[in-house]
Amino acid sequence: MATNEQGILGGFSGKVGTVIGGNWNGIDFMKSKPSLIANPRTNSQQDQRVRMAAVIKFLSPFKAFLRIGFKKQAIKMTAFNAATSYHLAHAIIGTYPDYGINYSKVMVSQGKLPGALDPEVSSPASGQVKFTWADNSLNNGAMGNDWAVMLVYNPEKGLLITSIADSVRGVGTYVITLPANYGGDEVQCYIAFQNASQTVISDSEFAGSIVV
Repeated sequence: MATNEQGILGGFSGKVGTVIGGNWNGIDFMKSKPSLIANPRTNSQQDQRVRMAAVIKFLSPFKAFLRIGFKKQAIKMTAFNAATSYHLAHAIIGTYPDYGINYSKVMVSQGKLPGALDPEVSSPASGQVKFTWADNSLNNGAMGNDWAVMLVYNPEKGLLITSIADSVRGVGTYVITLPANYGGDEVQCYIAFQNASQTVISDSEFAGSIVV
């Protein structure tokens, strides 16, 4: 039951039908009573929760880098949420309740700078990943001194290794030495470019998976 201490034109406290009244910091307010969900665990809701959990688990090691890679997409949301939205739409595979990630569809950055041309990875020695790419400098704003951004993800260990600005677009290659305990693991590799002033980044490219 609602009570009213200010007359018919005053505020009220309590519930009248589907309306709830109250006062916060001296301000009277009214709001609708929240409707009850008949079945908060429908099949579609459970499916969405499992899909979301799979994406969030995968992206968690990338969280710090996504603040850079998805910065421009963070409009009225965080960069991590923007990345989560992309991967829910494009990178989830499997059927309920066994969802996984299509690594070739993963994007760790989105931007307007030209990306890597013909990226590839190889393992010249145990525990090493060699990135190579074609120099596409001066193509639509690409520059030879654009920073190479390389990421190596180890699904078995759930760990990410990043290399930023250790090489540049014009060089066309870089070797990353991984921790010793990566030997024999399959890793997923991604590459992007960022301009030297760190104002623009490219879409990332999947450079391949390889056993190191």
